[in-house]
Amino acid sequence: MTDTAAMRALLQDLFAAAVDAARAETCLPPHLPAPAESGRIVLLGAGKAAGAMMKVAENHYRETHGLGPDRLVGLGVTRHGYGQETQLIEMVEAGHPVPDQAGIDATRRTLELAAAARPGDHIVVLLSGGGSANWIAPVEGLSLADKQALTRALLRSGATIEQINTVRRHLSRIKGGRLAAARPHGVPMTTLAVSDVPRDEPIAIASGPTVADPTTLADARALVARYAPDAPESVHRALADPANETPKPGDPLFAGTRFEIVARPALSLERAATLAREQGYEPVLLGDSLEGEAREVAAEHARMAREIQAAGRRAVLLSGGELTVTIRGEGRGGPNQEYALALAIALDGARGIAAVAGDTDGTDGGAGSADDPAGALVDETTLARAARSGHDAAAFLERNDSTGFFDHLGDLLRPGPTYTNVNDFRAVLIDKAEARRS
Repeated sequence: MTDTAAMRALLQDLFAAAVDAARAETCLPPHLPAPAESGRIVLLGAGKAAGAMMKVAENHYRETHGLGPDRLVGLGVTRHGYGQETQLIEMVEAGHPVPDQAGIDATRRTLELAAAARPGDHIVVLLSGGGSANWIAPVEGLSLADKQALTRALLRSGATIEQINTVRRHLSRIKGGRLAAARPHGVPMTTLAVSDVPRDEPIAIASGPTVADPTTLADARALVARYAPDAPESVHRALADPANETPKPGDPLFAGTRFEIVARPALSLERAATLAREQGYEPVLLGDSLEGEAREVAAEHARMAREIQAAGRRAVLLSGGELTVTIRGEGRGGPNQEYALALAIALDGARGIAAVAGDTDGTDGGAGSADDPAGALVDETTLARAARSGHDAAAFLERNDSTGFFDHLGDLLRPGPTYTNVNDFRAVLIDKAEARRS
């Protein structure tokens, strides 16, 4: 095995370690609340990890507590291709990142299940990233087509996911605390979440359906004016309607609710750091909440990698968070692939440096298909191999066609659905220059 091949294999192992740290099988069961002596557990779930979370929760309540269909009910919604087989809990697959009618129908039934909870019941909400698109309940006067058009515009605008979700919360009957508001007074609600957001803020995970929203209609209007001024008129009308303001901190409707994070990006980075250390690399943790334009962050990481190598260190730069892409071309890709392509260009074939960038949910950008790539790998041969085939990396970057670039090279990261989601994972592996062999 060549040195480059060994580095690529380790990079894939680091990505796998990060994903494994956030799997529902290991992170969820210790946090599931015990059922009362009577009453039901009502499981409601949404997001890319919802399939796995609902399956694990169902097995836990059936096998550990002996609950049958009279005491265990619920509904989970996940993106197409991410469903899991369950016995008592219904699973629905719906659109992501652009919502669809399946999501609308499942969300209506989710709200009905919450509203139908009885004294003695306990509502357990299982959330993960992607829930914002899966749970879709437009406010009055707003159609699915309107929300789809707005979502597409915001995704192409360069707005951060936090900004996008601020708008979504104020156009929804389930987001921004409204699921908590739908339940009868006094019915306890426990939310267990897999975090995919910077700083693990509860309001940002799946747009915070069970927590108070500190943002306002005015915030949402300003964001639409900045990033989607040509949004449908119905969007502007809805954001001007005081009835669409979300419940705020201190509202008594949140009495009896509890929110807990069961997996987070920082833990996944720590697992990868442990593996890197075992393989003789010094982990350099850059944080789990990086934001910014993918190509700009890539240029900075390339600079850092060169400095570390020049200092004679054998290290790995590890980072999480969610980068953005301002789309200027008509190509295919996502922030991880764009980061990888920009990194390769910035490194310019530097020997002894290789990297992986991938979304821990298994797909990065794309058309919403479960078999979209998660990201890409780069090494010292990337640009040379592309040039031999007549492919200009800079031209691919200019038209935002990172998928096309890496697909030709066979360097796309394709783990398939991982059934979890703790945001993006990036690792830049740096060998000492003198340790490299020709």
